[in-house]
Amino acid sequence: MDSDIYDVAVVGAGVSGASIARRLSAYTCSVAVLEKECDVSFGVSKTNSGVVHGGFHYPTSLLKGRLEVRGNIMFDELQQELHFPFQRCGILVVAFTVEEMKTVEKLYMQGVENKVIGLELCNRKRIQALEPKLNPDVVGGLHAPSGGVIEPYRFVFSLIESAKKNGVDLRACFKLVKAERQNDHFLIHAENGERLRARYLINAAGLYADEVSAACTAERFRIKPRKGEEFLLDRNAAGLPGKVIFPVPTPISKGILVIPTPEGTCMVGPTAEDIEDKEDLTTTQGDFDTIFHSARRLIPQISERDIITAFAGLRPALAESDFYIAVSKKQPRLIQVAGIQSPGLTAAPAIGEYVKDLLKSAGLVLTERTDFDPYIDEVPRIRKLSPYEADTLIQENPAYGEIVCRCESVSEAEIVAAIRRGHITMDGIKFYTRAQMGRCQGGFCSYRIMKIIQRETGMSIEEISKRGGMSRIITDRVGSLEVTATGSPSGGEEQ
Repeated sequence: MDSDIYDVAVVGAGVSGASIARRLSAYTCSVAVLEKECDVSFGVSKTNSGVVHGGFHYPTSLLKGRLEVRGNIMFDELQQELHFPFQRCGILVVAFTVEEMKTVEKLYMQGVENKVIGLELCNRKRIQALEPKLNPDVVGGLHAPSGGVIEPYRFVFSLIESAKKNGVDLRACFKLVKAERQNDHFLIHAENGERLRARYLINAAGLYADEVSAACTAERFRIKPRKGEEFLLDRNAAGLPGKVIFPVPTPISKGILVIPTPEGTCMVGPTAEDIEDKEDLTTTQGDFDTIFHSARRLIPQISERDIITAFAGLRPALAESDFYIAVSKKQPRLIQVAGIQSPGLTAAPAIGEYVKDLLKSAGLVLTERTDFDPYIDEVPRIRKLSPYEADTLIQENPAYGEIVCRCESVSEAEIVAAIRRGHITMDGIKFYTRAQMGRCQGGFCSYRIMKIIQRETGMSIEEISKRGGMSRIITDRVGSLEVTATGSPSGGEEQ
């Protein structure tokens, strides 16, 4: 156990925890981020749809509504400081009937009341001009130019990199199992036997916030996973829109979206199904049919032939419709940050500020640092450069001329940069660089990436994992057959 006591420990390194840690790094306090996975953003945040919402879906009478509006306007400055992929491409809510237009008008008025800039009610001609690929049966809709798209994992990586640069400690593979009050601090126990102490504790544990709260002998509540399945389509997909396309929402869901990603691909989804298992990331034929039927209603050119991959994510839903961000009534030095589902990504920068203010109200003295540096170094991406810029960079570092991932044009230098920033799993490198995210899904580049990890870290090839733990890529066993040193299976006669 460390002899020092941290001022604050943040449990969870998803987008909420990372935003909080980064905000606190601007003040003279010691902060540790505790993450049960081997890398940041490996929980709820990695499968986020990546939409920066436009501030019209919720009233500001809800905390989530206020934080969404505030968070949205913070992204431009953050992008300049942290260099994550982000585009304000705009959002369209598309109506097909007069009744749906009545709902759109309510969303418009709600956005106006929320002081959202630039909202526009559109007739058929205007909305088709904004997005020519829309179904010609559309009758009108809402245009929110302040909406956009982001790569959520790169956003989290950048937030944590900035926080670490400014003195925050990251403790990966630290799964909190108990936190007990001792005088003026918490003694925090990890599943692997590690311990540390902190005066204040922030519960931003996503799907597991209810379990962390119980482990701190604080409030009892239940996080119920809400599963959403999505499909990623090729960058050459005929149905790729220029804006995020929403249907008119229902009382329980914003519906199936068509989402252009900031790196040029397209996503369709998500579904919304309440389930019990917090580890259930399966996809189904039924949801496949639902998603593509709904997506084609918006944009008829959407096609299953363009699918690159399918995945599912889980939102940490509470019975209450709002975020639960408050000082614990049972543990006054614990801040609860729970139920952060949509629009949690959009609200995240504002959540960081909100929690900072809650810590001050709970007694933590925060003084702004004069040496806080909001900027991190930008890693050049060879696919983004002009031929002249690429040639100049390759002259300086020949590894930029070695293209490892052909689908996404990712160089060896970018993979090395990811490793040197602590991303040593295949998924960590994928989320940092986009290698393995293209049409072949790592079929051509995975082995080369593994050899680079081996060279840069000294790990054996058998130690390299997909996402930490026992998710090893290469093992000494194939099914029930054990592989010998010569590569022949044992346990039976060779044929």
